[in-house]
Amino acid sequence: MTRVALQAARIFDGERVLDENVVLVDDGKIVGLAREVPADWQVRSLPGATILPGLIDAHVHLTADAGVGALDRFATTPAEAATPTYAAAIATTIEQSLRIHLAAGVTTVRDLGDPRDAVLRWRRSAAPGLPTVVASGAPLTSVGGHCWALGGEVSGVAEMRTAVQARAANGADVIKIMASGGVLTPGSDTMSAQFTLEELKAATDEAHEQGLPITAHAHALAAVRQALAAGVDGIEHCTCLTPQGASVDDELGRAIAAAGIAVCSTLGSDRSIVLPPAVLEMVAKAGIGEAILQEAVRRLYDAGVRLVAGSDGGIGPAKPHGLLPATLAEYVEAGIPPIAALTAGTSAAADALRVAKGRIRAGADADLLVVAGDPTVDITTLAAPTAVYLGGADITPDASAGR
Repeated sequence: MTRVALQAARIFDGERVLDENVVLVDDGKIVGLAREVPADWQVRSLPGATILPGLIDAHVHLTADAGVGALDRFATTPAEAATPTYAAAIATTIEQSLRIHLAAGVTTVRDLGDPRDAVLRWRRSAAPGLPTVVASGAPLTSVGGHCWALGGEVSGVAEMRTAVQARAANGADVIKIMASGGVLTPGSDTMSAQFTLEELKAATDEAHEQGLPITAHAHALAAVRQALAAGVDGIEHCTCLTPQGASVDDELGRAIAAAGIAVCSTLGSDRSIVLPPAVLEMVAKAGIGEAILQEAVRRLYDAGVRLVAGSDGGIGPAKPHGLLPATLAEYVEAGIPPIAALTAGTSAAADALRVAKGRIRAGADADLLVVAGDPTVDITTLAAPTAVYLGGADITPDASAGR
């Protein structure tokens, strides 16, 4: 079906609820909005439903399958990474991950860390019918630092610039840098910065010279302050940890807001998963419990920081792919209004990713999500999509597929 009028109770266009309630789709594009269905259009009636832009998950790891040690499982040597067997295995995981996102209403993702640019290589021959993928390739990290096994170890200003240039040449859309340690890499420190300010600024300056945004993984308060000083475009997590606990003060929040930095707080988890005691101990030691993360994102929102939504999907059992509805629900749980949470998962995320997605307007791709009820009042309605459209095609999958 190439030409159809979708008629629902309401439309959330990525920023607000519209007066119109009909989306006109022709040849994969949105060609208009209306209050009534034109006489010569075929109509799909969606009583009581809301039409939204397809959701955008701004922080995923497509090569990770949400098993224990998932992010490192495909880590390998450059020679092994070049083999057809490796390419086939990793393509299977990437495509399965994307199908799960699609079932959850996510039509665009940003992959922020893969082994040796695997997603960038896969994308060159990707089949149609899957979400749009924005990708960073292997993240820059310190020697032996967070996610070092993915192949992005760098040290010194010169290596920083060379590494950024290499990713740009390989087709990266964004540069990802591990400004602090992380929970899942033994020996790295979530409380400390991994680079000097000079190194982080060199990576940032080179990314901008290459025409690319750069986003910094930063749990440590020292790393958040360093990322702000370096002029990055985004901060992932932004937990602001110190040995005494999280410290998101209002002055820091206002400075991040004034700099126009987009923060992706990666809330959300599958709460049905019972984590092993060792993992719980590791999280508690790192100081990144649920209450701490929620308080941090609420204070950032109150300070006027531009929030985008990302799930960190794939990194472990409590972080499966397709988690973004839970991420947005936890934003609301943290005290963020539902419309602001929806914006973080649509138009604000699109702006941060530099993609023409996340909005319902004439000329845009018809990547759409339909849910029963009103998510601007009850965000949990996102958890059960009625329909998903990708480029105007109804590709609504079985919501249980791949789970």
